[in-house]
Amino acid sequence: MTRVKICGITNLDDALGAVECGADALGFNFAAGPRKIDPLIAREIIARLPPFVTAVGVFIGEDPATADIADECGIQVIQLHGGESEEFARLLLPRPIIKVIHAKDATAVEAIPTYASASAILLDTNVPGKLGGTGQTFDWDIALRAKEYGKPLILAGGLGPANVASAVAKVRPYAVDAASGVESSPGKKDYELMKEFIRNARALD
Repeated sequence: MTRVKICGITNLDDALGAVECGADALGFNFAAGPRKIDPLIAREIIARLPPFVTAVGVFIGEDPATADIADECGIQVIQLHGGESEEFARLLLPRPIIKVIHAKDATAVEAIPTYASASAILLDTNVPGKLGGTGQTFDWDIALRAKEYGKPLILAGGLGPANVASAVAKVRPYAVDAASGVESSPGKKDYELMKEFIRNARALD
């Protein structure tokens, strides 16, 4: 089954709505941006999640507080979204690590073997000055090359209800990830868009 992560959760209603729609994982962004969440609010939301829904903490940069924030909030998986080193990632083990690679071109995936600690690779669109939530897609042929390295692949970057089925049909990723594609405004999820996105993501399962 194609797994689905809804990223950029900022409030309890959106979190519970995403779960009701069938999301397997929720992303909480602790980096600067329109979807940034305070750790105290994240902790309150995560405490209300049902079993088997994974809380993913999204971090950018080698912040020494990363592990402490994850512990404080009940984060189960850490997503490293910037230029973090393998050495830094190892400090966060044994939590599962998702390493983000921005698909600037086909050569971007050649870095995958250097991220030995990563449990999965997330491919996102490369937009200068932005590290996610851009609403822009990239060439999915790059994702097919990424799969050749053998790590579970999470496909992100401009996915929404209208294109996620095509993306899954072409790439057959381990999971798909959406943020802006299921929002009514930055940081506010749209229930109907989430429901349609998750239904379409699993249409071929």
